[in-house]
Amino acid sequence: ADIGFTSSTIPKLVVDILAHSGIISYMRCLTQMSFFIFFGCMDSVLLSVMAYDRFVAICHPLHYMAIMSPHRCHLLLLMSVSVSAVDSQMQNLTALQVTCFKDVEIASFFCETSKFLDISCSETVIKNIVTYMFGILFGFFPMSGIIFSYYKILSTILKIPSSGGRYKAFSTCGSHLSVVCLFYGTGLGTYLGSSASYSSRKGMVASLMYTVVT
Repeated sequence: ADIGFTSSTIPKLVVDILAHSGIISYMRCLTQMSFFIFFGCMDSVLLSVMAYDRFVAICHPLHYMAIMSPHRCHLLLLMSVSVSAVDSQMQNLTALQVTCFKDVEIASFFCETSKFLDISCSETVIKNIVTYMFGILFGFFPMSGIIFSYYKILSTILKIPSSGGRYKAFSTCGSHLSVVCLFYGTGLGTYLGSSASYSSRKGMVASLMYTVVT
């Protein structure tokens, strides 16, 4: 998922830098958007699944093998792929409804739904509804699952008497928490931030954080 997510944007960015050009065709833009959304959503759902895995491992260690059985892991993986495919196609269908554009320049280094809708002639209300709806469905709900999992994890860790035991339990979550903060912090800040305080430069820096750095 990470390789696909990065590969949907970075190779084109490198080519654009080397060629001193930022041109992309309409069909390539839609294709890039489709893959970007698919792998980005899969990343989001898998981060939630990983938080659930840590929750089971730390809060229910004796039942871990029974709860996280190969069958359940396959189901969670299938759910991640299915949800991502639905999200990708829904946003692509939304983009395909746009037939009139007031500009030809996207304020980003890759094609994404919110920036694509920004240059359309459709009303701002429709664009905001679409952006916030997808943000809530595929950002807020997975993030809520992660927060709940870590709330339970923290409650369990604080009950461990030795500091060494607490550190050992929480250290297994360090890398996951780092990626969650980078991915969701910059991602949600980009899509759900105030339009009044938004600047294309800040948006591009934030986009680099969740597409490349993570």
